[in-house]
Amino acid sequence: MEMNQLNLFSSSEDATEELGQAVGCELRAGDCVVLSGQLGAGKTTLTRGLARGMAISDRVSSPSYLLCHEYSGDPPLLHLDAYFQERISSLLHDGLAERFNQAVVVVEWGEQISDWLPADRLELLLEAEVEPEKGPEEQCRRKIQLNAGGERSSQLLIAISAQLDSLGSGLSTKIWPEA
Repeated sequence: MEMNQLNLFSSSEDATEELGQAVGCELRAGDCVVLSGQLGAGKTTLTRGLARGMAISDRVSSPSYLLCHEYSGDPPLLHLDAYFQERISSLLHDGLAERFNQAVVVVEWGEQISDWLPADRLELLLEAEVEPEKGPEEQCRRKIQLNAGGERSSQLLIAISAQLDSLGSGLSTKIWPEA
């Protein structure tokens, strides 16, 4: 069986982090996860959960200005920010890309450096549903689309989908309304 796409709603920051944890516990060395979405969409929040799912206890923060954070684990987690494409490309040229097979790689704004990344990757598009008239908790609602780029990432989607029932009530697979 193959799965290429999974569409979810996250009702809160905690639910987004919980999804990250479900993703993280399925990852192994060589896996690549690309996170896309506007500023504040929840990319670092999802990565925080992903690290927890990988049994990494370090505090996860945005790699925006440092470009890459490495977290110790088995395997290690490389958390990259490709927003500044020229700067991250320089790091990749200097050997960072050679470490991708020994780590789990999570790239925020990864569409900027897609040529450097494996084709078989899990891509997550996070979209905040901002409704200013609603309370702060309801403003944390996210539409999250997970896309598989190959056989391994398709297996990841199947495993993540199977975990959804055990995840909290903050995640749902409701049919998205047409725009």
